[in-house]
Amino acid sequence: MRVQINLASEPFRRDRPMLVASSACAVVLVALLGVLVFLIMSDRARQSDTRAAVATLNSELRAISEEQAKLDGTLRQPMNAEVLERSLLLNALILRKSISWTKLFADIESVKPDNVRLIQVRLPQVNARNEVTLDMEVGAQNPVQMIEFLKRLQDSPLFGPTSTPRTSPPTQNEPLWHYRVMVSYAQKL
Repeated sequence: MRVQINLASEPFRRDRPMLVASSACAVVLVALLGVLVFLIMSDRARQSDTRAAVATLNSELRAISEEQAKLDGTLRQPMNAEVLERSLLLNALILRKSISWTKLFADIESVKPDNVRLIQVRLPQVNARNEVTLDMEVGAQNPVQMIEFLKRLQDSPLFGPTSTPRTSPPTQNEPLWHYRVMVSYAQKL
């Protein structure tokens, strides 16, 4: 058996692997710092381009807003306001008139089961995007028939999602279940 005796004033330490690993980590960290600096600089360049584009768009928006304000001022003059109101009224009437009731009833008839009765169709509503919404009241002898009608409406390419905000059960005078159905309608205006 051999016993090693160290007579040095400072014992031998193996520091070389630790120094090599530390220097390798330092090199990797310096490389990552370089990559991050490069990314930050390129991001700053892109941000300056974006800021310039936003400033250009804001100046164009201000110019268009000023022009719109001038046009609105012209339209709001007393002699022009009457013409504007009349043209808005006529446009609204033309838009309402553009809905074909014959086509509307034919489309409803194509998806309505025979055992469901159409009781009432209120005036179709047209929103700003020219989408038509129908508000109907329908009757059925049982809820299953109504569910079939709602499924057919949703499966049809002419009608969109439906909602039934109100339901009333049969009474002594009226033997049908009454449903108020709101559905979007894809008739071209």
